[in-house]
Amino acid sequence: MGLAHIGTWALNGMEAVAVSVEVHLSNGLPAFNVVGLPEGAVRESRERVRSALINSGFELPAKRITVNLAPADLPKQGSRYDLPIALGILVASGQLPAEPINSVNWLGELGLSGDIRPVEGVLPAGVAAIQAGMPLGVPLENLEELSLLTDLQVMGAAHLSEIAAWALDEGELVRPQRVPHDQSPAYTVDWAQVRGQLQAKRALEVAVAGGHAVLLVGPPGCGKSMLAERVPTLMPSLDTEAAQTVAVIHSVAGRPRRAAEFFQPPYCKGESGLSAAGLIGGGQPVRPGLISLAHHG
Repeated sequence: MGLAHIGTWALNGMEAVAVSVEVHLSNGLPAFNVVGLPEGAVRESRERVRSALINSGFELPAKRITVNLAPADLPKQGSRYDLPIALGILVASGQLPAEPINSVNWLGELGLSGDIRPVEGVLPAGVAAIQAGMPLGVPLENLEELSLLTDLQVMGAAHLSEIAAWALDEGELVRPQRVPHDQSPAYTVDWAQVRGQLQAKRALEVAVAGGHAVLLVGPPGCGKSMLAERVPTLMPSLDTEAAQTVAVIHSVAGRPRRAAEFFQPPYCKGESGLSAAGLIGGGQPVRPGLISLAHHG
């Protein structure tokens, strides 16, 4: 029928908003248009999708292709819409069946060869997908950070052809390996590496035990950063709710946490010349600052 609807998620601050990728193929001179308040990276997806489809062994329909990202009043940013647009074209042109594709929300960037590249902010999409009761399909490299969400049905793919094989019941997509909550944090620093500084160590122990703030003052090279870097080792492991909150913040900032860090309190170090936006957050689109990144740490 030349029409397809693919579900995906837009990033709006710290939350994900449901977006429907509508693809319509109509007669007329061949053209490829994307509407629905797309910004530069989204408009450029036309060329990435075109090359990815051809190099993955599919045909780009010689028709007028119109892609609408709804709701149209929400600005769309980033390259996360490449994969749902490509899948929408394949479904609308009859090259892939609609039912398995429509049962999953998709997001990911496409390379020109059809490889699926990681995107930022997949954890908010995972949280929203759980609330909506929808499975999520993501780039393979994003699968590790989503393994923290134990209630999420998620699968990963490294290439567009892998999703096609799955849709045609000729293959399986990768599922994440869940990380147990009782896994001990893998620290790379130790208090035994700090010589002396007994009063400072004692002060930090008391501050951590009581949840107090600490100001370390001293000349360069006296050990302030060395001491601060080891403070998280005194803190208890994060519970599941805190770990998810921290992981969402880091995911939005483009600094996804590895599985070994999920339940480890974060540590953030500010460099000299740090701007106000870098410290408290800001910019366009809004990014978390170091204060937010150090939440629960």
